[in-house]
Amino acid sequence: MKIFEALYRFDELDMKLLYELAKDSSISVPNLSKKLGINASVLYSRIKRLMKKKVIKKFTIVIDDSILGIGVKATVGVNRDPKLKDSIHTQLMETPEVVSISEITGRFDIMIRVYAENLEALHTIVIEKIGKIDGIKNTETFVELQKTDKDPVYLAKK
Repeated sequence: MKIFEALYRFDELDMKLLYELAKDSSISVPNLSKKLGINASVLYSRIKRLMKKKVIKKFTIVIDDSILGIGVKATVGVNRDPKLKDSIHTQLMETPEVVSISEITGRFDIMIRVYAENLEALHTIVIEKIGKIDGIKNTETFVELQKTDKDPVYLAKK
């Protein structure tokens, strides 16, 4: 998409670099240099610039959650008392099984990403932990059956 390149003044090399790092952030700069046919010192400076501009926030890993015993992933839609927003957020952040919290528009106030060992554990988390937080009015749970990740369109290889 040209809009991202024009808006933030990123060229084709920046986009190729972001694409490759998004696929595998553990790739060494020398290997990336060979793959892209660009001098390694140029890539080092580009990566530093992208980090300085906060386009690259961090380099991370992808974990096989099933090996860690996570058998169920779910999203929980929550309606809450707006007066208790901060307290609810704090308590959710203290709940180990809560992976992320997104404030949204629509029929729910927030969507919570939850990881659990199994359906029984998920039920306990939603009913005993999330549902008992003061100010939570109601919840609706959506269990993930299958997930397919897609490269972001703005990083699509040209």
